[in-house]
Amino acid sequence: MTLPDKPIIAVWKPKGPTSFRVIHELRKITGITKIGHAGTLDPLAEGILIIGLGREGTRQLNDPAFKEKEYEATVKLGETSATDDGEGPTEKQEVKDIPDISKVEQVIKKYIGQINQIPPPYSALKVKGKTAYALARKGKVLNLPARPVEIKNIELQDYTWPFLKIKVVTGPGVYIRSLARDIGRELGTGGYLTKLIRTRVGTYTRREAEEIVIPFTAKNKKEEAPQE
Repeated sequence: MTLPDKPIIAVWKPKGPTSFRVIHELRKITGITKIGHAGTLDPLAEGILIIGLGREGTRQLNDPAFKEKEYEATVKLGETSATDDGEGPTEKQEVKDIPDISKVEQVIKKYIGQINQIPPPYSALKVKGKTAYALARKGKVLNLPARPVEIKNIELQDYTWPFLKIKVVTGPGVYIRSLARDIGRELGTGGYLTKLIRTRVGTYTRREAEEIVIPFTAKNKKEEAPQE
């Protein structure tokens, strides 16, 4: 496999591997140990990862150009999930009135702009030096504080109960899992994220990222990092 000879590249992460796994494979392919990315993707998500290679590349990952991201998300209404996505145990909710499309559009608009968002308990955020997901897996009840984030736009692409498909453009730090949860809560139905595709980071698009296909080798548990 031949990679472009430049410090920043865009690769397409398939559904399944963690973002750390992508970094691990690239280290084996390139022989470069200092490799980073400009924003993680959960294992159940697929899409663009911006990769910085070497000292120069990892330094460039803080460029504001990589802060804006675009996603295509599918939300299932009428159920909730302990992880706010399809990985955790789900629970059906009693829905007396199925919201119509005008109600859905009204709720979505509330989340455009500067908002305060509570991250999912199963996330890589640090709580007293430990990751939130590690504490949550041990049964710890976490009350993570809301954080100011920016959602630049939400476009309703399709709504056929119980599934809601949206395109979201965000600034840094936004959890689409949290957005799915909050939209469901506001609709009075509950909701969780069932599918997520990151289609753009800055000016990098899916077309560019799909030009680089990473051949994943057999997983070694010692090499795999915990879920983001």
